[in-house]
Amino acid sequence: MVDENPITVEHVEAIAREKLPAYVLDYYAGGADDQTAMKRNQTDFGRLFILPRVLRDVAQVKTSTNLLGHTYPLPIGIAPTAMQKLAHGEGELDVARVAFSMGLNMTLSSNSTTSLEDVMSVNHHEARVPFWFQIYMPSNQELIKPLLKRVEAAGYEALVLTVDTPVLGNRINERLNPLVLPKGLKLSNIASLYGQKEGTPTSNRTLMNARSAKEATEIRQAIGDGAHSASLTWRETIEFLRQNTSLKIILKGILAPEDADLAIEHGVDALIVSNHGGRQLDSAPSTIQALPEIVATVRNRIPVIFDGGIRRGSDVFKALAFGADFVLVGRPVLWGLAFNGRDGVETVVNILERELSRTMALSGAVSIRDINQSFLRRLEGGRLSKM
Repeated sequence: MVDENPITVEHVEAIAREKLPAYVLDYYAGGADDQTAMKRNQTDFGRLFILPRVLRDVAQVKTSTNLLGHTYPLPIGIAPTAMQKLAHGEGELDVARVAFSMGLNMTLSSNSTTSLEDVMSVNHHEARVPFWFQIYMPSNQELIKPLLKRVEAAGYEALVLTVDTPVLGNRINERLNPLVLPKGLKLSNIASLYGQKEGTPTSNRTLMNARSAKEATEIRQAIGDGAHSASLTWRETIEFLRQNTSLKIILKGILAPEDADLAIEHGVDALIVSNHGGRQLDSAPSTIQALPEIVATVRNRIPVIFDGGIRRGSDVFKALAFGADFVLVGRPVLWGLAFNGRDGVETVVNILERELSRTMALSGAVSIRDINQSFLRRLEGGRLSKM
């Protein structure tokens, strides 16, 4: 039995793993194929060193930052993760309550088990914290128009379009132990759009289990692509969104610097460096590997947000040092939710906040603006070298 007084995100995860049913754990924790991309997201942080500066006044470390015109107490937001009621009874509502009470940015997954309106209802109008809504673009774009109207009417600030899922990754654990939503749970925002019935696998799950590319094509022709389209293009997709919403548009799933340039060319408001938590292309680089080249390409023209593998406050520091403007955490929030609901999510955020503050003080960075690449080193030929 794991001690239920966790002091690290790793401890919270260990407790969550003991509590979650196997089919839920396989869904939350699994990656694609050999899960190497998922593992690298974490281990590659360990290959980076922070070179501390001393005799600096760090008595009052400030962790606040600005993103898209809003000031947040932390450079940490909550990433979109699906079906949070599988982790704890209140699911997305508990996460939203923490985000509101702590002033954190939150992105709600379109695959949430709580309606987008109910989630926003905890975000009081008098002191509203910016919440974003994550979407996938279907082949039949008309299907998503009602959802876009709901998102805008509810008061979300931005759409986060996930662009790295033309097809689902080969998620071995999920195929061996398929996820079917328990009775009483549904995908509250999209079930009606795609004809999802309670207690049945999604069309995407059916596609993932196709035994050949030919069979996948036949399934797609018979039942459609569901929430994911393999035929999206830059111009068509961004133009459609601009014509159908006034919300900010953020692209999630950028790893190539060329795509970062295209994102700017097509007028998006921000991008998220992400490999979908290692759940899509297993041979993709870790997000911390991909980040520096994207930052160099973007050149401060739009915000660069980082997602993937953060388990320590020092990981947050390293991503910011490489030039990220903001970071998102996903699985740690799920572990907190499974550990102890709302209090568990607060525990995770408090752990990361304390670790980030401590890392900043020990490194000689008084504010988020002070964090830059000069703090980072890597080991080359047995010697520390600059990035």
